[in-house]
Amino acid sequence: METTAETHLELQGDLHFIAHTRSGHDVHLDSSVDPSAPLAGVTPMELQLVTLAGCTGMDVISILRKMRQDVTSYDLRLSGERATTHPLVYTSILLTHAFAGTSISEQSVRRAIELSMTRYCPVFAMLHPTVAIRERYDITDPGTNSTIEGEVVLATPA
Repeated sequence: METTAETHLELQGDLHFIAHTRSGHDVHLDSSVDPSAPLAGVTPMELQLVTLAGCTGMDVISILRKMRQDVTSYDLRLSGERATTHPLVYTSILLTHAFAGTSISEQSVRRAIELSMTRYCPVFAMLHPTVAIRERYDITDPGTNSTIEGEVVLATPA
């Protein structure tokens, strides 16, 4: 596993940058002092939510596949609350994992989310415990039209 990361940002105009990643992908970043102005890319704070969702989502689906869970659909929704004073950091984030499939085990879902939170997702580790992160889940079985809801809560560090 690589321990060094490289990214190159190139100013396009105003506050619009293109980030060129080592993996060969480009990401457009933008911001504006005028909230109604159109943007040419995602804002850095939006991208933080995207990276958290991507990191935990990849972990969770990989773990569930290894557990041989029949996940036919998986979506993540995130909402973040930000501080009211600068630097306007996230103070809390809610992730909701929405699964669909036949006979998905709630215990397996809880374990996969917990492993992502405590062991595998470096984005989560960089944010938590500074940012209060809650992770909820909904598991829907289309065959029985039943839904199970729950939350995975980490113990607060001493």
